[in-house]
Amino acid sequence: MRLRFSIRLQLVVLSLFLFTIPYLGYNYVWELEQYLRNGQEQTMIGTARAVATALHERPALFDSQSAYLQDVRPGTDLYAPPIPYPIRLDGELNDWQQVNELVSEYGNAEVIEYYSGNKGEPVSLSFKHMVGRYGQFLYAMFEVSDDALLWRQPNSLSVESGDHLLIGMETPEGALARYVVAPYESGWVNAYKLADATDTTRAVENALSIQGRWQETANGYNIELRFPLSMTTGGLAFTLVDVDNVETRDKQYALGTANTKDLEKLGTVITPSPEIERILAGLKYADSRVWVVDKHKRVLARAGDIQSATGIEVTAPQAERSAAWQWVENEWLLPVYYQILTRPPADFIDELDDAYALVGQDLGTALNGQPDSLWRLSPDNKAIILSAAYPIFIDGNVMGAVVIEQTTNGIRTLRNRALEQLFHVILAVMLLGTLGLLLFASRISSRIRQLRDSTEAVIDDNGKIVGTLPVSNQRDEIGDLSRSFSDVLSRLQQYNSYLENMASRLSHELRTPIAVVKSSLDMLGHVSEKQQQDVFVTRAQSGVNRLSTILNSMSEATRLEQAIAQEDLETFNVVKVITGCIEGYKHTYTNRKWVLTASEEQLIIDGSPELIAQFFDKIISNAVDFSSEEDEINVTLSKRDKRAILSVSNPGPLLPQGMKKQLLQSMVSVRKENDVQNSAQSPHLGLGLYIANIIMMFHKGSLSLNDREDKTGVIVTASVPLA
Repeated sequence: MRLRFSIRLQLVVLSLFLFTIPYLGYNYVWELEQYLRNGQEQTMIGTARAVATALHERPALFDSQSAYLQDVRPGTDLYAPPIPYPIRLDGELNDWQQVNELVSEYGNAEVIEYYSGNKGEPVSLSFKHMVGRYGQFLYAMFEVSDDALLWRQPNSLSVESGDHLLIGMETPEGALARYVVAPYESGWVNAYKLADATDTTRAVENALSIQGRWQETANGYNIELRFPLSMTTGGLAFTLVDVDNVETRDKQYALGTANTKDLEKLGTVITPSPEIERILAGLKYADSRVWVVDKHKRVLARAGDIQSATGIEVTAPQAERSAAWQWVENEWLLPVYYQILTRPPADFIDELDDAYALVGQDLGTALNGQPDSLWRLSPDNKAIILSAAYPIFIDGNVMGAVVIEQTTNGIRTLRNRALEQLFHVILAVMLLGTLGLLLFASRISSRIRQLRDSTEAVIDDNGKIVGTLPVSNQRDEIGDLSRSFSDVLSRLQQYNSYLENMASRLSHELRTPIAVVKSSLDMLGHVSEKQQQDVFVTRAQSGVNRLSTILNSMSEATRLEQAIAQEDLETFNVVKVITGCIEGYKHTYTNRKWVLTASEEQLIIDGSPELIAQFFDKIISNAVDFSSEEDEINVTLSKRDKRAILSVSNPGPLLPQGMKKQLLQSMVSVRKENDVQNSAQSPHLGLGLYIANIIMMFHKGSLSLNDREDKTGVIVTASVPLA
């Protein structure tokens, strides 16, 4: 069985194309998001440029010695990140956990000096070290692993008789200052200032500004120190000296960040700039996180919080909505939408939350002198972070860069809001559109089925038309089809009625000539005189001629159509043809009055004069048949809008009601015996006007039948285009 593909199903299938609307809308919003991201990127580069402009050509902001280093020596050049609160100097090292990412490890590779022929001996000392800044103080921590901790002897003035810590600094005057921490036992410690001569470790005075805690541990010892930043301009080095022999108390080696005896070899320490931080203080309200780094990518200052840096501030809609709609939206619609959409995270992992040095392609490009931007995902893949970097110039050299960071959460929220509203509208359009198409298809299907049922109802099982089809008043194609069906069925009903009456009509027409022939032949056998036989033969011949006339009339239309197909066209004056025909009618129909009125002497048309004459004969034949003796038949020829108009008017009965167009069809006749003259001599099969209409159509003209305005007769009008 073949699947029945109804109109309703077809329209439902076509309605599936409505699903392209959300696809196009979704792509449009995504394209819009890309434009917004590009705008955000350009805006952030502009913001970074503005911040960098405030830092250009201000060398005082980069007065630290490390800012001018061409290369940073890991472990030697130190970075002191800001510490959120003061370190408790208890030797436990618990307060350093928030910044322990910058802890450096020192071991065999960082030996600064070997003593008394110990070079090449295994190193049993190692430590972890970092520095930090709080306020105007620098803090330092050492987590030391030592196989043997020897304290300074209680009665010894020499600081070298036990494990000790050496500190070298560059003073604000540019000189080298050395200090030592050598405790007798675990506990609070202060430093001693050493003599200026670098070949000795003799303590000359107390340095109470350097203080801290030396605490013994299971694996060695911990040291926590604090001293004012004002003691140094940036040059700094720490060295731990290991003493393991209890008897000799000889120094074995020095392990540390740099050589504390040589000013040129001191490392540097950089701390975040308070001046730059004050410049950035106002940017913490700018919905961005701002970094300022030196050319070694170490952080000098920062402001703002990336968690709240959404880029675009999106406020909640203020439109009032009903509680029912909010429930439908929250419980049904949004859960479906967010199978495709993603919500911006309320919180995400920020790997740079406690960063004190930055990396990234954008930063590398900026430190080469060109602004750049970079998109990256957060470590948990929840947030997209955009960073823009712009270089800072001093005397034409890049001294650092400004880095601005924002997330795309604002754009994503805006995109989701737009898609939510778009999906609401699209869903409503699709539902209403599909429902409307379904109802429309149902209505069309119902009307077509109703037309089918009505058509089947007016035709019985034998194909006979037994009723009339209701006429639709709808002004659409189905209404036109209904009216066409009604008209066709009406014409078929009339034609069938004509065919049904054909037998009686032919019987009536044939009965008399057949009776004449039969009676003449019967009488011919009973008479013997030549004169009487001739009379009966003549009567039989008359009946046969009448039968031949009837048959010729029935086949005349077919012969005429075949003849027209082979007819040659010529240009002629129709006035002359009609005038000639009228002169002939005057001699043929002497009992009628003929009046010809021609407004033009010449009306030239393309066609066949013989066919026009035959056409005129058919019209005149009807006019004569339906008029009485001594009646006046008016023939008018005129010109109207490049067409020749021929009209024939005769008194007599009016046209049958509703039969004006049907009378021009084949074998349609409404004659009654008392309506025409000489009906016994002239058989009428309803072909005259049909033949006349065929001739008019051949000449690209038209034929119409109408009653006279005074209702005293009929007027036949023909219109033919002029040549």
